[in-house]
Amino acid sequence: MNESYAAKIQRLGITDEGHLSSASKRALAWPERNNNWYGQFRVSNLKGDFAYEEGVTRRDPSSILFEDGLYHTWYSRSEGPSKGFTKNFDDKTWPWDYTDVWHATSKDGITWKEQQVAVARGKAGEFDDRSVFTPEVFKHDGTYYLVYQTVKSPYIQRVKNQVGISTANSPWGPWKKHPKPILSPADNGQWLGDDPHDRFSVVNKRDFDSHKVHDPYLTFFNGKFHLYYKGEQMGWEITFGGREIRHGVATSDSPFGPYTKSPFNPISNSGHEVAIWHYDGGIGSLITTDGPERNTVQWAKDGVNFEILAHIKSAPNAMGLLRTNDHSQQPFKIFDWGLTHKYQNKDYQYIQRFDGSQPKRSITLVTYKLKCAK
Repeated sequence: MNESYAAKIQRLGITDEGHLSSASKRALAWPERNNNWYGQFRVSNLKGDFAYEEGVTRRDPSSILFEDGLYHTWYSRSEGPSKGFTKNFDDKTWPWDYTDVWHATSKDGITWKEQQVAVARGKAGEFDDRSVFTPEVFKHDGTYYLVYQTVKSPYIQRVKNQVGISTANSPWGPWKKHPKPILSPADNGQWLGDDPHDRFSVVNKRDFDSHKVHDPYLTFFNGKFHLYYKGEQMGWEITFGGREIRHGVATSDSPFGPYTKSPFNPISNSGHEVAIWHYDGGIGSLITTDGPERNTVQWAKDGVNFEILAHIKSAPNAMGLLRTNDHSQQPFKIFDWGLTHKYQNKDYQYIQRFDGSQPKRSITLVTYKLKCAK
């Protein structure tokens, strides 16, 4: 039932229609939305190998698959402190530098056992010889796919990340690495000067992903493989919404490409880590951390043109979603529980669990609105 203008005035508590503030005018123009996606999160420590371990970084957990009575996840793992960008290009720059993708399992989602390296860094000179990190997992027609970021040495501020892929017939591997990256930056901007550690000085910035492609998520949608990702632009700036970070999507008939970037890119004006799921015949997206639309749940019937469904507070970073909840017709089900990471300090992070819930008042309000609509 569409709400009348008079009802909106009353609900918004506007006392004088003849004197509308800018805020009231914006509120009156808001599209009508239910609160089915509004909720909150609790984050807790895990047991076993996902408990904090001094000297070891475990971060960026993938989605969680449930196979043969076990939960499976993949994540970035490295050891030792970070020194930042120095004149010695061999120094570890970030916690995600010198990382490999590891695999862990759990019977209950609480106590986790670290298993083995799933995807290791490549040989010297290969596109992934410095670091492989931020993995996502996807199962399709009995084959398992891992997609992840890659860095080729040397790791400098101006390095251009790419996306790699590996496949296996089991979550236990062995994982076969595709020999070439499946997605690369637009590479059409131009740096200013020759300082390898100056990422902000540019002659022109060009496309939203002219510097890096990050946080890949692979899925099959509308008859094609869709590779969602975070783009970083050469010389990105701090705006009124924070860092300039946007998402894009590329499609292909094969998981190995070639991928065609959507002409509608960028498909978000905000965000950081990519959290994507299937819902109601379309694609849902949780936008966090950066930009004017951060902390929103968005949805696109076509997987490209996203609209805001809800503003959501305190969503965990780098969410690894439980894929048994994918395609659920129950809003917020995808956020029942999953994995995230926490910064213990600047050098070391560890993996935690999040649990999502919806306030009883929110559910009651939705029920009340449904009754009124009948």
